[in-house]
Amino acid sequence: MAVELVTGAVVGGAFGEGFAILHETVKTVVGQAIMFKSILEDLESTLERIAPVVQEIRQLSLALDRPERETKILTEQMKKGAKLVRKCSKIQCWNYCFKSHYASKLSELNDAIEKFCRVDLIVQSARTGLETLTKVDLILDKVSNQNSDVKRKYGVRTLSCAVPRPRDFIVGLHIPLMELKEMLLKKEESLLLLTALGGCGKTTLIQMLCWDHEIKGIYMDNIFFVSVSKTPNLKVMVQKLFSHNGDECPEFQSDEEAINQLEQLLNQIGPKPILLILDDVWPGSESLVEKFKFDIPNYKIVVTSRTAFPRFRFRYNLNPLNHEDAMKLFYNTASLQDGSSYIPEEDIEKIVRGCGGLPIALKVIGGSLSGQLPEVWDNTLTRWSDGHSIFESDTEVFACLQKSLEFSTDKIILKDYFMNLGSFPEDQKIPVTALIDICTELHEPNKDDVHVIANLHELNTRNLASLEMTRKDASKVNNYYNEDFITQHDVLRDLAIHLCSREPITERERLIVDINGNNLPEWWMEQEQQLINARLLSISTDELFSSSWCNIQAPKVEVLVLNFHTRNYIIPEFVEKMVKLKVIIVTNYGFFPAELSNFQLLNSLPNLKRIRLEKVSIPSLCSTPVPLRSLKKISLFMCNIGQAFGNSTVQASDSLSNLKEINIDYCIDLVELPAWLCEVLHLKKLSITNCHKLSELPDGIGNLVDLEVLRFRSCTELLELPESIKSLHKLRILDISDCLSIIKLPKHIGELHNLEELHMKECLKLRQLPPSTMALEQLKIVVCDEERAMLWKPFKEFLSNLKVIMAKKDINLNWLPKS
Repeated sequence: MAVELVTGAVVGGAFGEGFAILHETVKTVVGQAIMFKSILEDLESTLERIAPVVQEIRQLSLALDRPERETKILTEQMKKGAKLVRKCSKIQCWNYCFKSHYASKLSELNDAIEKFCRVDLIVQSARTGLETLTKVDLILDKVSNQNSDVKRKYGVRTLSCAVPRPRDFIVGLHIPLMELKEMLLKKEESLLLLTALGGCGKTTLIQMLCWDHEIKGIYMDNIFFVSVSKTPNLKVMVQKLFSHNGDECPEFQSDEEAINQLEQLLNQIGPKPILLILDDVWPGSESLVEKFKFDIPNYKIVVTSRTAFPRFRFRYNLNPLNHEDAMKLFYNTASLQDGSSYIPEEDIEKIVRGCGGLPIALKVIGGSLSGQLPEVWDNTLTRWSDGHSIFESDTEVFACLQKSLEFSTDKIILKDYFMNLGSFPEDQKIPVTALIDICTELHEPNKDDVHVIANLHELNTRNLASLEMTRKDASKVNNYYNEDFITQHDVLRDLAIHLCSREPITERERLIVDINGNNLPEWWMEQEQQLINARLLSISTDELFSSSWCNIQAPKVEVLVLNFHTRNYIIPEFVEKMVKLKVIIVTNYGFFPAELSNFQLLNSLPNLKRIRLEKVSIPSLCSTPVPLRSLKKISLFMCNIGQAFGNSTVQASDSLSNLKEINIDYCIDLVELPAWLCEVLHLKKLSITNCHKLSELPDGIGNLVDLEVLRFRSCTELLELPESIKSLHKLRILDISDCLSIIKLPKHIGELHNLEELHMKECLKLRQLPPSTMALEQLKIVVCDEERAMLWKPFKEFLSNLKVIMAKKDINLNWLPKS
């Protein structure tokens, strides 16, 4: 119809009248003028082909005011042509002298009509089309200005909800696009969350989705894209949707009215499919997203956010680029595609790895190095290897990721949690229990473990770290975190360290020191030592470090984290002067357990409350008792402690008078518990797990009358629990899961009157329960396997509050740290 409209504007009414006269004359004469029959038939055929268009021209010519001077010559030709055709019909067959003259005139007429339709009409139509578009634009501008006046009257910003086209060089998003599209097209889900770390390309991916041929074919013009700010205005967002749909923007009196009006608008669009994109939703805006959910057929919402909101369970997690795709993106942004660069491939690889697969980092760093001399590239690598951060190379990457650390007042503690993660080496799993020790003593001494775990979950939700709950059945009920870990993206670790390093050395709250070989920092080598005021000190050394320490003055340190890789490690002498030290974490990241020396230095620390040792041997404990009267918690993971504990003469009632918690995990040389352990009378938690050689428990364990949690998970050689545990009247949780050799429970277990939870999964040799079990009136939860669940059936009528949970088998090695 549009073609005919333009044609009508070009040709006009006079041309139509001239055509009609000629067309009718030819049809009448063609059968009579035998001498000119073939020529007239060609002319008739030409006229027949253009007849439908001319008919439209005649109908539209009255509505369009178009000058006819451009077709005037042809119109006159057609009128004269009609006279010529009538003359031809009167010429007799024998009169050959006129045949050549009139045949030539008829051929010229036919050629003129064909040329006009083939060339002139097309050119004029194109020009007219452009003129028409210009006029339409002027009309639209006028209408837009009128709408703008209305919108200004109501205070509405006239922004479009159209989806921007992705403009950047795109790599590594095609598989995520297919996966995201597949999720979107699932009919049962109406809201899809796309989440990722800042700078991963969430907005680019959602733009690709909306411009995908299949998605556009489904949703047509009903795709709405709304950017959600940190402080969103719901009424303005709805007004934008009205404006984009071409409707007049109403002035809403409340958010509720805006949502009601929006629902009516979307219902009017339906049943056509509708897709609403809410881009960059900030934490705290989950309830706002919920307001946009309506029970409308074929209506879907896609939310993009740096936060993996727990309430939106249907989600797609976008990961950073793999190394191959990261190289492609970097080559493009650094203008290295032509292969003419003099930069060594090895250097390019190092820089790309330093960007951690984040598109924002690859683009910014690549762009900054594009066209630079090799010396500039070398300088960048040198600075990074000297400990300078990627964030010092360009502030754009820093600005992008720093937005992820903007917390509300009640969540500001999460920034401290995040920055504490930089205390541990790159590419290593960070034990959750270590973070519990740090965060509890450094920030929230009055909070329990569950509170710390909740904050770590929040970091995980915000894509600032990845929380790995390795034993799903373990943490669900009894707050068992020994096998849970946190991992963090390398660039995020660099961000944490960069934030910690913005103050002068002496003024930093967290001082994080990485030592390569024996190359101590310059400030550490100065003769006159400056006073370090940090509350947290982390020192990491590699396998080349000789354990030759220089002095350091850091009397305000409350948390000390020592990370190393050597077979022998000496606790630095300067630790002795850290009188405010509350937490010490010593971790060996080497393959073999390391001999730990100078353990006796801890004797002088009056405020030390928590000790965590990993993969070390402690031969000094038996020969030099260490009175740690403030100590509340000791954790030993993969340590060699059997000999030290077995021969120790420690007077626990004196030297460990405030010890409340002991965790011994994967200490495979532990054969028996030391007698002194049963003298720690104020102990509340005793957790001995994965110690496969432990076969017997001392009867004195019944002396620990304050014990609330007793755990022997996965002690596979443990034969039985001593009868003396009947004296543990405060015991709330008993865990003997995966104790494969236990045959029976203590005869008088029913005297544990406060026992609330019993974990006995995979106790394969346990085939009966003692009759006293029916006296466990406070027992609420039993976690076990299917066979052990059958043992509890006769007792359920006596234990009305009991819930038996059958745990699924969960066999994995995710708890193993990286080596």
